[in-house]
Amino acid sequence: MDFALFLYISLATTITLLVIGIMIYNSLVDIKYTVSQAWSNIDVLLKQRHDELPKLVETCKRYMQFEQETLQRVMEARTRIASARETGNLPALGAAEGMLRMGLGNLYAVAEAYPELRASEKFRHLQTRITHLENGIADRREYYNEAVKNNNIRIEQFPEILIAKWFGFKERLLLEFTETDKHDHDLNRLFS
Repeated sequence: MDFALFLYISLATTITLLVIGIMIYNSLVDIKYTVSQAWSNIDVLLKQRHDELPKLVETCKRYMQFEQETLQRVMEARTRIASARETGNLPALGAAEGMLRMGLGNLYAVAEAYPELRASEKFRHLQTRITHLENGIADRREYYNEAVKNNNIRIEQFPEILIAKWFGFKERLLLEFTETDKHDHDLNRLFS
């Protein structure tokens, strides 16, 4: 009788631990895919902005004949962002984003000297579109960083750390910008 009781207790304990392990594994998988989905949301907006920037530069070139350096900085930042995005290099992406924000700020500030450019419907449309994309990227970055934080906390907590190490769940990097890029830039303000 004692052996049967021991067997039932051992079996119940094993089943309980197995169920808990499965639940932990499934929750870690859910978090992993939440991070991936959050990154995909950012990636879509980065691609859309990537496609809009050449249109903005071309529109500006027609009016800003002596401001090629400013336009070149924007295109260089665009290239760096695309490269960092494709390789998944988040630190390089953050630095390139800072470079782009500075370049766009300079571009919009220089555009003040060109009333015909500011009056251009295409320029205003592109400016509005890029500003909306910038806001969307900022929103999605916040969601992504929250998902990464949840992932990183969970894979370091006990008992999740045991399952995470066993199945190779990895820490993810936050998408961070430099201090000057953390505050919002109101690009429309430059034209008021």
